[in-house]
Amino acid sequence: MAGRWKNDLNWSDVTPKAAWMNRRQLMMGASALAAGGIAGQALAGLGAVKSDYSTMEEPNPLEHITSYNNYYEFGTGKDDPARNAHRLTTDGWQVEIAGLVDKPGTWTMDDILKGTTLEERIYRLRCVEGWSMIIPWVGFELSDLLNRVGVQPGAKYVAFETALRPDEMTGVGSRVIDWPYVEGLRLDEAMNPLTILATGLYDETIPNQNGAPIRLVVPWKYGFKSIKSIVRITLTEDEPPTSWNKTLPNEYGFYSNVNPNVDHPRWSQATERRIGGGLRAPRLPTLMFNGYGAQVADLYDGMDLSKYF
Repeated sequence: MAGRWKNDLNWSDVTPKAAWMNRRQLMMGASALAAGGIAGQALAGLGAVKSDYSTMEEPNPLEHITSYNNYYEFGTGKDDPARNAHRLTTDGWQVEIAGLVDKPGTWTMDDILKGTTLEERIYRLRCVEGWSMIIPWVGFELSDLLNRVGVQPGAKYVAFETALRPDEMTGVGSRVIDWPYVEGLRLDEAMNPLTILATGLYDETIPNQNGAPIRLVVPWKYGFKSIKSIVRITLTEDEPPTSWNKTLPNEYGFYSNVNPNVDHPRWSQATERRIGGGLRAPRLPTLMFNGYGAQVADLYDGMDLSKYF
């Protein structure tokens, strides 16, 4: 893995998960494990390695993270995914890896996780809508998987695709976007050590509404870049299409880095509302690159960031 940077966070500073768990969350967790198959059982409760990349901020409680979601495949309301995502079956989940790689093929979750050291990454999540959370993901660096399959010299981008299952995903009957959901990164963004594939949160298997069984997390970009329930990863020479850019190209660009100095065409991005703060809580100033500039700003040297929403 790439070189590390350190901070002063101690695990004792994190709000214990048990303090936030109620009977409803326990039942949801049991349901997710039942649907998770062998790979899900292998992950749950084993304890991930703590990471030097974690933020010092206190994570949101599990209830916030699992009940306030954007996952339009299960509905456009924030509580729709928590209500509807239980229909998604993750048994036997497979991810196809294709394109400009030395070892193209189809990988099971057991294949993907075999020999992988899982880390807990406490990351900021900044939604393009102006709200934010702190989430303790469990996962591994995307670069680890890409190095295993062998990136060919011509590859410049990584494309991702979400599962499309109309019988299980109640929201895909709408035409909010052109399904399936697709996203992409430049190769150097994908290989950055902050970019992870998450398979859990709060040291348990990731719930369906949060992108089970495997999702992308790119903490310096707006949340919609972190595609959920991945079924295909393709290495390409050309910039891949992305769902929101195809749907509203005047509002959503390919890069979509968190930038308080570039407003969305319909609202300011200068501040954010932290979920759980209450109606009277002051809005927080949004940080350039969501606070990860020291690790990623050099990726964009020479680019006019005012033109790259």
